[in-house]
Amino acid sequence: MPSISDVLRILSDEKGFVIFKSLSNGDENRSEMIRTKFKLSRKQYYTRMANLTRAGLIGKDKATYSVTTFGRVVQHSLSLTETAIDNYWKLKAVDSVLNSKEDHNLPEEERQKIVESLIDSKEIKDLLMAPKNDGYSRSEANEKSISGRKEV
Repeated sequence: MPSISDVLRILSDEKGFVIFKSLSNGDENRSEMIRTKFKLSRKQYYTRMANLTRAGLIGKDKATYSVTTFGRVVQHSLSLTETAIDNYWKLKAVDSVLNSKEDHNLPEEERQKIVESLIDSKEIKDLLMAPKNDGYSRSEANEKSISGRKEV
């Protein structure tokens, strides 16, 4: 089972990242086409493909590589990260408004209006509107299993 650091290390390599993105976007997946498109030697290509395969991001069926289910989940999180980067300054503005001393005790309704007016992405809005905890929302069942408590 790959660790998060394995996946991040592989995807932090620019050529490995663009190969993964290319495969996850459904682009050409024949080795010669990928090697030509990204100007890779055979060794560079096969090293990156082996790393992506070992991490469970892609799989090989005969001569064709494709993104695994795990890879699709990782691709989704990368897509959300790209959206966040595209909205970086809007997110900074939200932080600025919500963390100012005057608005520290801002009513939830006002907080929602600010996020709604600045952020376009539904996924990011949902994340920002989630009840405050570790920066993401957990289901109630998950919360109970994490804390080890049972409701009586």
